[in-house]
Amino acid sequence: MKEFNSTLPRYTDTVIIGAGLGGIGMGIGLQKAGLSDYIIIEKSTEVGGTWRDNSYPGCACDVQSHLYSYSFTDKSDWSKRYAPWNEIQDYILGTVSEYNVRPNVRFGLEVNSAVFDEKSATWTVGTMDGQTIQCRYFVLATGPLHVPQFPKIKGLESFKGKVMHSAQWDHNYDLRGKKVASIGTGGSAIQYVPEIAPEVEHIDVYQRTAAWVIPRDERPYSAASKWIFKNIPSLRRLYRSRLYFTNEMRVWPIFNETLAKGVEFLAKRFINMQVKDPETRAKLTPDYTIGCKRILISNKWYKTFNRKNVGLVTDGIQEIRENSIVDKNGVERECDTIILGTGFIVDPRGYMDKFNLKGLPGRDILVDWKDGAEAYLGNTVTGYPNMFQLVGPNSGLGHNSIIFMIEAQIHYILESMKEAKTRGVDYLNVKKSAQDDFNNEIQERIKGSVWTSGCSSWYQQDDGKNFVLWPYSTLAFWRRNKNVITSHYDWVKIEAQPASSNNASASKKDTGDAISKADSKATSAKGSSAKTENPEVIA
Repeated sequence: MKEFNSTLPRYTDTVIIGAGLGGIGMGIGLQKAGLSDYIIIEKSTEVGGTWRDNSYPGCACDVQSHLYSYSFTDKSDWSKRYAPWNEIQDYILGTVSEYNVRPNVRFGLEVNSAVFDEKSATWTVGTMDGQTIQCRYFVLATGPLHVPQFPKIKGLESFKGKVMHSAQWDHNYDLRGKKVASIGTGGSAIQYVPEIAPEVEHIDVYQRTAAWVIPRDERPYSAASKWIFKNIPSLRRLYRSRLYFTNEMRVWPIFNETLAKGVEFLAKRFINMQVKDPETRAKLTPDYTIGCKRILISNKWYKTFNRKNVGLVTDGIQEIRENSIVDKNGVERECDTIILGTGFIVDPRGYMDKFNLKGLPGRDILVDWKDGAEAYLGNTVTGYPNMFQLVGPNSGLGHNSIIFMIEAQIHYILESMKEAKTRGVDYLNVKKSAQDDFNNEIQERIKGSVWTSGCSSWYQQDDGKNFVLWPYSTLAFWRRNKNVITSHYDWVKIEAQPASSNNASASKKDTGDAISKADSKATSAKGSSAKTENPEVIA
């Protein structure tokens, strides 16, 4: 059994929640900036995030390998254009080892509270096992793809056979000879269904809405290509840039209906070429504009429905019985295995519903987000000082590498910390006016996109508001995260007398040239005799 550290120190300068690509990248960014006093809290027993959790047959990334990686690493031996999950997980593990991140990770701890104390300008972060840790900066790096979505279907709990979510795949369960029902036709299902279809007796795919699926480049990299990438790094970087700009062109049809219709025409031709049966072909052809939902990539999905042991059910599910599923037309289909390809809870109000997150006096995140999650640049939320997010509201993508966005946000966070140090302040808080102006701009921009052309997707909350996607180019996101517009923030300094207890500062690690005043804040937070004056806002 792998040993891991689950004990939190009393204080650290920065707490990061989540050891996926975001949290690990944030940790490395802090190290590079000379800010080594940080802790990553991870609920699982290993790093990797979604690439640790998702290991279903055929699981792979839908962004090219050489682009779905940190810009500061030099991996040159990706096996093929789109890497499988295990290769990405190995890459993450290798990066953690290369940068010696693991000593800063605390495993097996699920965070359930984070409360900001205005008097000491510190966050107190709590875990479900009762531990707490204080910090100056608090970074949410959980991402939106970590809590499986289980559908609310009548009778699901009464099913006598095997039920598993694609993100919780049971590799010890033998699917050979089974009658399988797969619910959902999103990014996971289009990968695992073609892989398991040849070994099961029969599989019925329950589809609520058809997805647009386009071809995937499955070519492996030759030994010569790997040699070139390893020995001529400039060519590898050039290749990465070419992939980036090719992907970036995909954003154009989102705001141009004529271009979208052209792409849609080609996608329909792909369906016609792949699916033999006209009725099945019609069912697999979406009735909404391409791009309204996430465009998926697969060379195997459509061909799978030519198999005699694969059925497509589009009539909806009325109920699940002990050994069968009944559709809304009353047709009962026997099954002994149900696989849920139903995705994740992506609305933070859902996966944070039991998270006690409180900022300045009177601020509770679930109350502030009751009408929908909002942030400024996807990074900061007014009323929650020194708190940052990675892949926060409206910073997600549907066309390019999310790691590009994460790195832009990491840069912004480090620049914010640097600015706070330069000003000699204790915390920064984005102004409500700046956050409101930003979100009004974002929602206005989204109105003219294919995302509002009539479909329902996981990009939207129940009232139709798109809280997930960034509606501009990724270059525009990078530019807006390059520098901190200081006038958009309140920069606050607190004046506190030294406290009598030095326990907190004694427990801290040596941070070298880390941000000043961490010791005094930790001491005032722990000391019982500290006296705090009114905060001073510095322009």
